[in-house]
Amino acid sequence: MRRYEIRWVSLDPTRGAEMAKTRPAVIVSLDVLNRQLQTVTVCPLTSHLHPTWRSRVQVRCGGRPAEIAVDQIRTVSKARLGDRIASLTKDEAAALRRVITEMYGE
Repeated sequence: MRRYEIRWVSLDPTRGAEMAKTRPAVIVSLDVLNRQLQTVTVCPLTSHLHPTWRSRVQVRCGGRPAEIAVDQIRTVSKARLGDRIASLTKDEAAALRRVITEMYGE
């Protein structure tokens, strides 16, 4: 598993307004951490689009429009990960880094 891969992730059980079900998610944790830890940090994808939300990154997944929900970032056990679906392009990865930095950086 590598940074910027999109994989199936089982997010249940959830609480409150957390994104639920098994859905695609982008691995955002660093590869060095992905090799060492039993967890990875992911941002789930959704097909429920909010183009004006600054916390979302527009992408295509499986040929369909989707959004990376940076506002739903979470750390999960590697046991929750399923098959690899795809990887982000360089431009998509750069856009994702910008949004993460805007939301969680200084």
